[in-house]
Amino acid sequence: MAHGAVGARDPSVTTAATDSVSVVRDRIVDAGQRGVGLRVVGRGAWLDAGRPVQSSETISIESLTGITEYIPGDLTLTARAGTTLAEIRAASAEHGQWLALDPHGSDSGTIGATVATGSAGPLLTYFGRPRDLVLGLEFVSGRGVVARGGGRVVKNVAGFDLTRLFAGSWGTLGVITEVTVRLHARPEADETIAIGIAAELAAQRVRQLLRRLPFTPYACEVVNEPLAQALLGRAETTVLVRMGGNAEAVRAQRASFAELGDPQPVDTTIWEQLRSVEPTAAIVFRLSRVPSEITRVWDAALSVARACPGTLVHATPTRGIVRCIVPSASPQLTDAYRAITSVKRIGERLTMDLWQECPPSNSAGDIPSRVKHTFDPHGVLNPGILGDFA
Repeated sequence: MAHGAVGARDPSVTTAATDSVSVVRDRIVDAGQRGVGLRVVGRGAWLDAGRPVQSSETISIESLTGITEYIPGDLTLTARAGTTLAEIRAASAEHGQWLALDPHGSDSGTIGATVATGSAGPLLTYFGRPRDLVLGLEFVSGRGVVARGGGRVVKNVAGFDLTRLFAGSWGTLGVITEVTVRLHARPEADETIAIGIAAELAAQRVRQLLRRLPFTPYACEVVNEPLAQALLGRAETTVLVRMGGNAEAVRAQRASFAELGDPQPVDTTIWEQLRSVEPTAAIVFRLSRVPSEITRVWDAALSVARACPGTLVHATPTRGIVRCIVPSASPQLTDAYRAITSVKRIGERLTMDLWQECPPSNSAGDIPSRVKHTFDPHGVLNPGILGDFA
């Protein structure tokens, strides 16, 4: 969720920037002593994402920047949390390497925010989520304790569970101050194709094909007609596939998708367009079930699109996830959202009334609240962003 443009600052919110780990620690300790919550902020571009935070003060790590260690031979890079994805991409590109994370928005987002929110884009089909690419991290807990989980090398698994715990915790357990990530070598060939497909059962057909193939593409998304129009200028449901490897392997992969339709080459920049297609005032949420039930999820998303013309929909068949980008809030959207009862709803950007329609899951019982209390007993960090327990 590393959104592209930095949002306007709320004048009622007190913001304090930090340029060292000790300042982060001191701010957290002070907030705990005063009984004040802190909104954890990177570059401030996604302050309207997630549930509303119950705090009038923020702690910003935007100035906590810089790559502290990069060992190309080990394919590992360590950067402070305020370092942008663009900086990491530029540094790794000089060695023919890349960080395979493409959260929706742009590369102006920070690595700390990307990991904290667990944000991932289409590349998760092959490379996984941030938790799969983070080797280690340093953080300051809600107790004001500076700690480190994981390591700086691929083979080091010490503290691995702690590292995965923090990825996607939305800053509720600690403020991430440094991250070590695993890089990948750039492939010889990196190509993208687009295939027109009938809307009915589109996501299911693609998933069934992917399950039969002896390889996994870098990315595979099914986009609805309005989104295909925005990206390609053609109003038909379309499958976008990104393939990588040596030239011969990519040719074979491309041929494997011919049973879906006529594969047409498109520029790989289409993935950057997909990341940034979301309008500023849009309502955004994901729908999901297990991958085998992608048809049910796809149908639920299309029902929203029918109720709210202009809705942009794209599905990740291998994950059973469909993302909906609705241009604006409306009574029709509220009714369509309430009508979704057979699939899980995951909010990204919602109005307050829609957040109330999307209560946090309690399937884990009291485990989340116990974990939260262990790391942040005074409830200092991002109070409310994951629900009442946080």
